[in-house]
Amino acid sequence: MDREQLNAALLAAGLPPESFQIPGTHTHDPLPTDFWFLRKGARGDWEVGACERGKYEVRERFNTEPDAAAWLYRTLTGQAPSGA
Repeated sequence: MDREQLNAALLAAGLPPESFQIPGTHTHDPLPTDFWFLRKGARGDWEVGACERGKYEVRERFNTEPDAAAWLYRTLTGQAPSGA
């Protein structure tokens, strides 16, 4: 699962669009107060976490985009991504 597939899967699962941000595929203007995110880290890894009241908190880091996307999907839906 890549970022675009994650975006589509989260929306298909019924998550509100403002509940997550995936740069390059799903962003907001203006930003909501609280949301989950997946982004490329400064070290070349993938970061997933939550932004609450403008403060980003990285909860996990992954070497690959598919691993990060799967973690965020499981965290937000409580289910494994299809095909996982």
